[in-house]
Amino acid sequence: MSKQKQAQLRKSVLPFAQSNTKASVIQILNTLIPFFLLWFFAYQSLSISIWLTIPLTILAAGFVIRTFIIFHDCTHMSFFQNKKANRIIGTITGIITHFAFEKWKWSHSIHHATSSNLDKRGTGDVWVMTVEEYASASFTKRLGYRLYRNPIVMFGLGPLYLFLISNRFNRKGAKRKERINTYIINISIVLIYALLIWAIGWQAFLIIQLPILFIAGAAGIWLFYVQHQFEDSYFENEEEWDYVKAAVDGSSYYKLPKIIEWLTGSIGYHHVHHLSPRVPNYNLEKAHESTPPLQKATTITLKTSLQSIRFRLYDQASKSFVSFKEYKERMKNLEVKMHMSPRSASVQEK
Repeated sequence: MSKQKQAQLRKSVLPFAQSNTKASVIQILNTLIPFFLLWFFAYQSLSISIWLTIPLTILAAGFVIRTFIIFHDCTHMSFFQNKKANRIIGTITGIITHFAFEKWKWSHSIHHATSSNLDKRGTGDVWVMTVEEYASASFTKRLGYRLYRNPIVMFGLGPLYLFLISNRFNRKGAKRKERINTYIINISIVLIYALLIWAIGWQAFLIIQLPILFIAGAAGIWLFYVQHQFEDSYFENEEEWDYVKAAVDGSSYYKLPKIIEWLTGSIGYHHVHHLSPRVPNYNLEKAHESTPPLQKATTITLKTSLQSIRFRLYDQASKSFVSFKEYKERMKNLEVKMHMSPRSASVQEK
């Protein structure tokens, strides 16, 4: 794609990069009210049967994800035209989702500016190693990477790390505004938890809140993971890296059933979002449908996205992800060739 066509593509989505106050307010109402009601119903259902509580917590977790999308848009200053409104709603939704608004705003902006850039990895993204890097890495680093990429660790322990550690502490070098925002969110969570435990008891609180947070956290990590970790995803070094190609070729279109698409705030249109982060979530589908070149982005479904679990290392030679098993087979084949080369040479000498 030429630079002219890239510029035209970015320009074509600009009409959708406008927030609509009415649409934003409606989304807040149809997200937060159902969430609070489901939480209340889940508590009430405990007196009937825990088997009634479980589906209510699962549904409530879906609304936490939808709340996170509002939070996410606020970090991009795309949910409202007014910056102060974005910060206020972003902080409130940050309390509900347990994410530090200013801190995540900083790291996520770096993710957008460096997504798919092999020379600028490490902030706000999923840890990806290339085949060459893994081959030359120490045993300790390989073990750490294998543990990190293990589904049990990533989707099982990952939510606990996000909620209890990553979002609870300020990063080194954080500015005063960022630090204070993290403190406000942390104190608010503690006070709300204390009030709820006092009101309904710690057992009921944990039975309801823990599944909600864990399911929402695991699903959120999955969404973030799968939309950049598909087989032929785009990754390049700094000198070859291109923002538009990183957005369209390095982000997938996750085609989801309508109800899941609604609960996830249309974040499946991730290629549109990376091309223009100022497009609010309720305009992503419109931008996709109105821009033919965007419809050519890699499309994955619930079924095909499961393949992404086996993608571990990025192979720069084939420009695709490979599994640890495929990596091992390649290394074996390479060793066989290296052993055969001297023998072949000796035969030729004779």
